[in-house]
Amino acid sequence: MSTSFSSIQDFADGQLLLINKPLEWTSFDVVGKLRNSFKPLKLKVGHAGTLDPLATGLLIICTGKMTKQIDTFQAEEKEYTGTMVLGSVTPTYDLESEPEKLFETSHLTHEQIKAACTQFIGDIQQYPPAHSAIKVDGERLYEKARRGEEVELKLRNVTISEFEITRIELPEVDFRVVCSKGTYIRSLVNDFGKALDNCAYMLALRRTRSGNYRIEDAHEVMELVNTIRELKASEQGRPAL
Repeated sequence: MSTSFSSIQDFADGQLLLINKPLEWTSFDVVGKLRNSFKPLKLKVGHAGTLDPLATGLLIICTGKMTKQIDTFQAEEKEYTGTMVLGSVTPTYDLESEPEKLFETSHLTHEQIKAACTQFIGDIQQYPPAHSAIKVDGERLYEKARRGEEVELKLRNVTISEFEITRIELPEVDFRVVCSKGTYIRSLVNDFGKALDNCAYMLALRRTRSGNYRIEDAHEVMELVNTIRELKASEQGRPAL
């Protein structure tokens, strides 16, 4: 990303930062890493739209006064690319848990797989994964799920603008989705498997766009952290560590 910063004050005044979230980092890990890089300056840092640890791609970070606009950025349309595996499922709908329930997939044709997308385009309802960050009674769903507690999940209204299959090499299927805020792609993949009278889990997911912001313009986390460190060192008249 070509954005340049002249001082740490630029971040305090408010910046919108595009980050390429690494695999296995939580969105909160990224926020924490950036927040710590500003110390001893206490600066507000927040993200607009959570990505699961096993997802990568565009994460919008806001600093300083720009954090007041997080809800606006979070509400924007999102685009994802990913890979699902047909024929098995996991409790988390991704590889945070072990695959189970093996089904045969050799009978599935390319035409059937591509045709199944159409029933998910438009305004639909979906259940969030039991292993998700949604709060119920003040506690994250995944915390309850890890203890084996059953929670009644509520249907959510979401919009899928585009859903297309881009590669089929069974049992793997690549896809692209354009959707509204609050859409769980893991749930979409799980429901897609059921629509084929089969099952599926998500192998990989990457957010490529949020509103008009694209992954091609994003910083790597440590690239940005090093830029912040260099700015701090320059302002303090010492070499960057």
